[in-house]
Amino acid sequence: MKQREGNRIICPVCPHHCSLAEGQYGRCRARKNENGTIISTSYGKLTALMLDPIEKKPLRRFHPGSQILSVGSFGCNLSCPFCQNYEISMCSESETGCRHMSPEELADLAEQCKMYGNIGVAFTYNEPLIGYEYVRDTARLVHARGMKNVLVTNGTAELSVLDEILPYIDAMNIDLKGFSEGYYKKLGGDLDTVKHFIERAAGSCHVELTTLIVPGENDSEEEMEQEAQWIASINPDMPLHVTRFFPRYKMTDKAATDVEKIYRLKAVPKNI
Repeated sequence: MKQREGNRIICPVCPHHCSLAEGQYGRCRARKNENGTIISTSYGKLTALMLDPIEKKPLRRFHPGSQILSVGSFGCNLSCPFCQNYEISMCSESETGCRHMSPEELADLAEQCKMYGNIGVAFTYNEPLIGYEYVRDTARLVHARGMKNVLVTNGTAELSVLDEILPYIDAMNIDLKGFSEGYYKKLGGDLDTVKHFIERAAGSCHVELTTLIVPGENDSEEEMEQEAQWIASINPDMPLHVTRFFPRYKMTDKAATDVEKIYRLKAVPKNI
């Protein structure tokens, strides 16, 4: 049943629950109120398509050494000032070039790429779940061809959306931006939402996490210790990728994260 707020329709996909008037887009730039229904405007519209090493997702313990056909669209429901793919994730359809590819065409292409070591499709580059319908429909066809599906996501989605795609997803890399509510609010997100998302996903598929370390924001050993303890409480064998910030997008005033800092934080989980 549609949720209404006066003459507006509430988008149910993520915790922002954008209240949209007719013709209005949500903060993700990829969902819209059209004729009284919230639709995905990014369905089948790709901005990026590449055969990548699986380790680039990053996934370390899921079919290492293989390739995966990686696809992205446009839009995101967070506002990270350091976004590495801001040219597509912080843009609307009119601000970036798209090519149309139906779920059937993408699944066919994935199968054709098997000769190059491809094992399936990875939904990545921007935030895939703001257009979860395309993920769901394509992933179902990829599975039918005996191939794998990977999701690279910020985990900022309602569990009802996650439940729709989980039967077709084999592995995820989920961005855990940090481990404080204050930091998540700076990025336009919610820590508890992501934690619940990770817990649900970890019960159904292979999950690895990534935390990008931004100097002065989420780089304390105390915060990393809290994060590592929480991860271990779900699965002590769940991989955590601790990655280095580089100046990008709206955060060019900070220096890249000190390499020694990365190694110190990387050692924290080993002591849990």
